[in-house]
Amino acid sequence: MDQGGSRFLFQSFDAAHARIEANERVAGERWTALDFRLGRIENGLERVEQRMWLWLYGVAAFLLMQGAEAVVRALLE
Repeated sequence: MDQGGSRFLFQSFDAAHARIEANERVAGERWTALDFRLGRIENGLERVEQRMWLWLYGVAAFLLMQGAEAVVRALLE
């Protein structure tokens, strides 16, 4: 066969199909990146929540100690 013959001898390149596949790969990578960022945000929120609970328990313990100290002083007088 003549290589320089008709353009219909070879299968044409389907640019639309390749473009769709490329867009699907890009969309998949974007979802992966979004999932990664959301995971980091969730971890950060969990750490903030733990710190808030620790702070709350610290304040509650301080107030209970103040109340216990007031009761002991009242009993000793």
